[in-house]
Amino acid sequence: MSVIAPDAPAPQRRLPLPEFVAMLAFLFATVAFSIDAMLPALPDIAAELTPDNVNRAQLILTVFMAGMGIGTLFAGPISDALGRKPAIYLGAAIYVVATLAAIFADSLEFLLAARFVQGLGAASPRIVGMALIRDLYSGREMARISSFVMMVFILIPALAPSIGAGIIWFSGWHGVFVAFILFALIGSAWLGLRQAETLPPAARRPLRIGPLGAAAREVLADRQVMLCTVILTLGFGQMFGLLSSAQQLFGETYGKGDNFPAWFALMALLSGAGTLLNATFVMRFGMRRIAKWAYVMQTVVSTAMLALTLTDALPASLRFPAFFFWAVSVFFMAGVTFGNLNALALQRMGHIAGMAASIIAALSTIAATLIAAPVGLLYDGTAVPAITATLICSALAWFLMRGLRD
Repeated sequence: MSVIAPDAPAPQRRLPLPEFVAMLAFLFATVAFSIDAMLPALPDIAAELTPDNVNRAQLILTVFMAGMGIGTLFAGPISDALGRKPAIYLGAAIYVVATLAAIFADSLEFLLAARFVQGLGAASPRIVGMALIRDLYSGREMARISSFVMMVFILIPALAPSIGAGIIWFSGWHGVFVAFILFALIGSAWLGLRQAETLPPAARRPLRIGPLGAAAREVLADRQVMLCTVILTLGFGQMFGLLSSAQQLFGETYGKGDNFPAWFALMALLSGAGTLLNATFVMRFGMRRIAKWAYVMQTVVSTAMLALTLTDALPASLRFPAFFFWAVSVFFMAGVTFGNLNALALQRMGHIAGMAASIIAALSTIAATLIAAPVGLLYDGTAVPAITATLICSALAWFLMRGLRD
């Protein structure tokens, strides 16, 4: 049974659950598509804009995430004041303008600036979408809905590298940004035509320093929210670290560059089982228990993978299969934990869902880039930096999970 949050307004019209999930998944996927569709373009961008230091091309991913992290500080409070739909439209407009600028980039610095602003705009559908779910659901039911959204959402990043590779073959790397514009316009149109506003004027909070400061202090003073934020930081950090090196790992380390989009798609689809399992069992076992055991699993798998990699214990024929299994486990962990941790963090924050979602996402995303950027830049022809970062982050997250309560 759907659980309507006691402090949430009753919507004027509720979409059928499959369409609601698909629409939100599409909006959330703006972020994933903006990252994953760029992966096949990195070698071409590096060769054209930074041939003397090809690792710098990875900054195209991390600077986008940094912009998104800062953008999340504003997206939630704006949605609390103006409504969920206007806030998403505003973010989409910023995203489209920045993407147009990126199409005409003729230097890495200009492209990085455009990607940073693009990240600012992309924060809106991600954060406001989470607040929109919290308007309608809470607790384990919110975690279940979030898992369904993530399960559909993962299909888009699974296909994104293949789509990006096809666009690059046809029109060069600049053409990928045209696809980003179309993606944003489709998502905004779907929202505008089908979803009713979930935050009526009577429930909105003014954009004034006093109310905003009070809401921010309430979020920052909540121990559960802050603990979830730190754990999410560790989860995002290890996942972004793998993503930033994915093209080089598959292509240079393991010689799968020609088939990278296909391998990436298979990896994403297999890891999607995590979201399906979470949606199936979260009502029975609870959010905290499932997330804790996901980090236990990741710690064990990463420890074994690091030992095998450092000792060269695996024969050459098994090195890529072992790496691929480990990479799937990283994304599986994300599918099992992220929805649960967001639901735990927002459980008592329904009255300021936008502000809470903004602070959680801003802190976790910005801090995660501080983990991911060095991991990408430390790439040395092996998977050791990415595996080591994953092991450390998962072990710390496992330890911190002890302080959470359902």
